Amino acid sequence: MGDGGVGRRTFLAAMTGSGTAAGAVATDAAADGTTGTAAAGGREEEIRALVGRMTVAEKLGQLQQLSWTGATGPGGSQTAAAERAAKKGELGSVLNILGARHSNALQRIAVEESRLGIPLVFGLDVIHGFWTTFPIPLAQAASFDPETARVDGEVSAKEARSQGIHWTFSPMMDVTHEPRWGRIAESCGEDPYLTAAFAAAKTRGYQGTDLKAKDRVAACAKHFVAYGGAEGGRDYNTVDVSESRLRNLYLPPFKAALDAGCATVMASFNTLSGIPAHANSHTLTEILKEDWEFDGVVVSDWNGVGELLPHGFAADGADAGRIALHAGVDMEMVSTHLADHGEELLAAGRIKEERLDDAVARVLRLKYALGLFENPYVDESEAVPGPTPEARQAAREVAARSMVLLKNEGGVLPLAPGKAVAVVGPYADSRDLHGTWAGPGGEKFPPVTVLHGIRNVAGRGAKVTYGVGATKAADVVVVVVGEGAKLSGEAASRSDLGLPGDQEELIAAVAATGIPFVVVLLNGRPLTIGNWVESASAVLEAWHPGIEGGNAIADVLYGKVNPGGKLPASFPRNVGQIPVHYNHENTGRPYDPENPGNTFITGYLDVDRTPQYPFGYGLSYTTFELGEPRASVERIAVAELKRGERIEVEVSVRNTGEVAGDEVVQLYVHDPVASLVQPVRRLRGFERVTLGAGESTVVRFSLGAEDFGFWTNAVDGRFVVEPGRLDFFVGTSSRATASCTLHLE
Repeated sequence: MGDGGVGRRTFLAAMTGSGTAAGAVATDAAADGTTGTAAAGGREEEIRALVGRMTVAEKLGQLQQLSWTGATGPGGSQTAAAERAAKKGELGSVLNILGARHSNALQRIAVEESRLGIPLVFGLDVIHGFWTTFPIPLAQAASFDPETARVDGEVSAKEARSQGIHWTFSPMMDVTHEPRWGRIAESCGEDPYLTAAFAAAKTRGYQGTDLKAKDRVAACAKHFVAYGGAEGGRDYNTVDVSESRLRNLYLPPFKAALDAGCATVMASFNTLSGIPAHANSHTLTEILKEDWEFDGVVVSDWNGVGELLPHGFAADGADAGRIALHAGVDMEMVSTHLADHGEELLAAGRIKEERLDDAVARVLRLKYALGLFENPYVDESEAVPGPTPEARQAAREVAARSMVLLKNEGGVLPLAPGKAVAVVGPYADSRDLHGTWAGPGGEKFPPVTVLHGIRNVAGRGAKVTYGVGATKAADVVVVVVGEGAKLSGEAASRSDLGLPGDQEELIAAVAATGIPFVVVLLNGRPLTIGNWVESASAVLEAWHPGIEGGNAIADVLYGKVNPGGKLPASFPRNVGQIPVHYNHENTGRPYDPENPGNTFITGYLDVDRTPQYPFGYGLSYTTFELGEPRASVERIAVAELKRGERIEVEVSVRNTGEVAGDEVVQLYVHDPVASLVQPVRRLRGFERVTLGAGESTVVRFSLGAEDFGFWTNAVDGRFVVEPGRLDFFVGTSSRATASCTLHLE
């Protein structure tokens, strides 16, 4: 993947303190193995000695994570239990504790009152911001610039660690073809390559080069694995996939996060081909710990071990604890089955002492890597109290960089400064912009609304009115519609992806006035935007943009920022099309746009087979022209690729418009003949470039064996690169037509 782009050198330079590519240092450091639990590698003798001094109850306690005040759901608040367990030295971690003073108070109990003084590790869901709310992860993926995720992680880590948090349950990297699934908002969409790039960047943002630093937190790759394949898009639901799809679609982002140094992994709620993820030794042990040699902590999801009972996979709590531990779970979140029954299980030989000690060592390794044995407390005088101006500016830039222009007819956008603008719609002056999993800042610090953002950017003297009646005197109307944050995220699946309520009727009423109008979408998933799009002059996909969302939207509407985002997930025409995604496989009777009269093909009678807007799609206020792609060689031996040889595919790109702008150049690979049917296209490179009017550049993609091969259905995991022709498609969306070929011999 191209890792830069002309515009990268100045993006968020204030956050990095230089004008160079912000991710370079973190990338190099991660490659050197200085992040993640490997940083505790020199303490292995101490860890073994400490494990040897522990009682069985103390060992089991290290594998227990309890929830603090304010928790909801199964298990509820466990505040008093946490304090008692910490004093006895029988607790490893606490989640949902908030504030430097509170975390220090509990930490003192564990460090100063327990027998061995082992510190606690404190975790929290810091998904897209702590105090400073950034756009939701799906929006960040739309930037096609992993630097946005790195900056989010860096700002979030600094704020969270100052408040006593050591560990975030992020990044989520569940690839999904299901927009009905509410947690698509927390994902990076439908593509494993794009998701992998963002997973690595977010990990580096959280962890930096040293987990002991007072502005870094441990990351957690979740949910392991295939959670995004939930049937019907219903959260927590069944997943049934082949080994090849597991390895080709769902696993690559996790491997990318671990290669970037990710310290921990979280198991997922779903079953996987009949086996609950918390009981799946094939994924948690054989793949994760043995094949990938992961030495960090595997934590359960909320009550995930307890849910082995309703799954029908465990007979009772003791059975659930036994199964989860030996499958590969190292720490139990909220439910207490292993702590409750571990001693009797060990005495009866139902769990192995070797496995118990391994899990304890992993937890201690994380604590050493975080520097908690040397410095268990946080300096309360340095606690960040809220969003700083620099953090707000970063959030504003990321939000604007993440927006996707879906339509712009007649040049209605960008808005001219002298235009009279009416702002209407249920989200025009709404504070519901933070999005799902907004963190503590979502409750404490309200976002800039779209109305206020437009007034801020338009400036004094601009005629900006609010309300439906205001449209009569307007030159252009901005209609702000969408879905609230509670309609996406966990346990927020939807069977209807249209605009809720009477919002489509509002759009129709504005269209009837004959005044040009712009629709701004605020949402956490792809929507079926239906026929109303035909009447709109312009449509801007703004997602749930975070604390500076209103300002960022106005920046784009007024052209202070030229939109350059692309869709990270296809937008279906209707729900009946789902799943509809670019990286599908061909059938024996594939859709043929050149032969529309043939009815005996895969598809539907009542809707076009293609999505309304495809993966990788997005417009700009300028135009771009790409040349023909060229590969550096026409033929290469498979053996050479396996030895590490690489080829380059290059393409020229020129800004043919009158203003500076961004384009995302995308490279897709297709293997037309293989021993396993391949997707019609697979994204294997992208680069976002900034070009002034008339400027041009050459984008080069470096490709190797990992880009041409695929995993087979062998249970033990076999990656193959087969001889034959490969087609490369290069363009500005997944519908790219320009191509070149490579022959593998």
